[in-house]
Amino acid sequence: MSDRSQNLIHHLQTALGVLELDETSSLSQDVRAMADAADSSRSSDRFQIAVFGPFNYGKSTLLNAMLGQRTLPIDLIPTTGAAIRVSYGEALATTITLRSGRVVREDGVEILKEYAILDDRRRMREDVESVEVSCCHPFLKTGVEFLDLPGTNDRSEQDDLVRDRLLGADLVVPVLDGRQLMTLGERENLRDWLLDRNITTVVFVVNFLNLMEPDDRKKVFNRLCFVAESFRSQLPAGISNLYRVDALPALRARLKGNAAAAQETGLPAFESALQHIVSTQLSNGTAKTETRVSRWRAIVDRIKPELEAKIATLDEEIAASEQKHHSKRAIQQKAQKLLQQSLQASLSDFQGWLYAPKLLDRYRGKLAAAIEQERFYSWEAEVFKPAARQYQQAIEESVDRACELFGHPHPGKLSLSFPSDPQTPPKDTAIPPSSTGSREPSTVAAATGLGFLFGGLPGAAVAGGTTYVLKKLLDRDRPQSKTAPTEGEIAQLCETAAREYLECFSRDAFATLHEYEAKVEPVTQLPPETAPPDNTPAHHQRQLCQRVLEELEEAIESVVGNSR
Repeated sequence: MSDRSQNLIHHLQTALGVLELDETSSLSQDVRAMADAADSSRSSDRFQIAVFGPFNYGKSTLLNAMLGQRTLPIDLIPTTGAAIRVSYGEALATTITLRSGRVVREDGVEILKEYAILDDRRRMREDVESVEVSCCHPFLKTGVEFLDLPGTNDRSEQDDLVRDRLLGADLVVPVLDGRQLMTLGERENLRDWLLDRNITTVVFVVNFLNLMEPDDRKKVFNRLCFVAESFRSQLPAGISNLYRVDALPALRARLKGNAAAAQETGLPAFESALQHIVSTQLSNGTAKTETRVSRWRAIVDRIKPELEAKIATLDEEIAASEQKHHSKRAIQQKAQKLLQQSLQASLSDFQGWLYAPKLLDRYRGKLAAAIEQERFYSWEAEVFKPAARQYQQAIEESVDRACELFGHPHPGKLSLSFPSDPQTPPKDTAIPPSSTGSREPSTVAAATGLGFLFGGLPGAAVAGGTTYVLKKLLDRDRPQSKTAPTEGEIAQLCETAAREYLECFSRDAFATLHEYEAKVEPVTQLPPETAPPDNTPAHHQRQLCQRVLEELEEAIESVVGNSR
């Protein structure tokens, strides 16, 4: 095998691997068969003529008639179960090579009954690697080798063997039965086994016409001529690709040495055509190579569409992935717009709620009452903080969604601070002193409206928060006053405390919100757009398929160019 052929086989096998074709696929079988034929040490100096057809069509009888003796097994029951190679030898002998490597040689052909016929279950022997018969015949001595193949249309194992061996043959002889004008199976075999694989060195032989009436015989032969002419045979000029041979009468005539009777069977005309084809081919130094290359080209031409189809499929997969990438970006852009709108709405709502005039209008009265009634803690925990938390949560939910969708680091929670508790006096202050300098808790308690609940010192101690607030406000608003505040003044002082608490909260919360808004603005932005990935498995596989396709074409062109 030449280096170019080895290189081509390597690329074909690589292509089969890329396509992930099963070993039983027709392409895998053809590559293997052609590789075996190219690797055969006998292929370069032999001209092989392969004879095939359905069981009981007279293949072995035809070859025996050409050889002039009962060389191959023939019977009324179809029996040939192996590819029997018949080549030149000084004496009739048989060589059986087993898959174990053991070789069995015997004179004559009796051993064929043991190794080359079907068993009782009509199966080929699985332990036989090859069967060769040597025969002393002048046509074989010119370098010709006959290949008697098992009958087709019986079992898949026989069909696979025949199909494989046809690829390595230099000339193919399909045997037809004139009584049934080519079955559907025969027509499919001609298409799938020969035409599709560029096996065009073909000569048809029609058998059994002698069993038909003369008028029917002529009609059938004319119709078979039409079939043969439609087949693209590549033969020397002046050589037909269809011959009538009555195989059994021809064998009987040859065994009796009756040349006139053999002439009437059509056998001599067929033999003359074969001899002309062989001499023409053998005289042309590149004929065998060109025949083989044309079959390599046919295999390559069958693999290329498979590779191109896979490339097209991968292109669709890549395009779908890129479309998905762009669609994801479009979805992100829509999500960004919605998130920004949602966040801005939440911020605006919170800012509207924090607006001091509105905050005072909504909460100042209730807060003042709560301070006066010593319920600030419960008011703040149950009313004010939950209200603020609702707005805070709405903002944080938008930020959380943006971080999750766009993959940005989280900026943290929105942390609000509330003003100091207006009800918490210093620990050393319980109640304010009276105008005489003495402590009068009952008077203060009464003035704050709490005395009736607690009374005396215990009541004054519980009501100390309000007392402290009032003292601070009194010290600020009535620094020179010596009289106790009235109920109206107490109410006014509580209103003032409530206003200052709410205004302080509004001011601080606005500042915090402004800082947080600047902090979260980046998380609502889309990451920079990136190109779709070009290193996915589909990309790598696509590149591999393209490279294999290009290298395969280069390899076959190299083989074709070398054969010219």
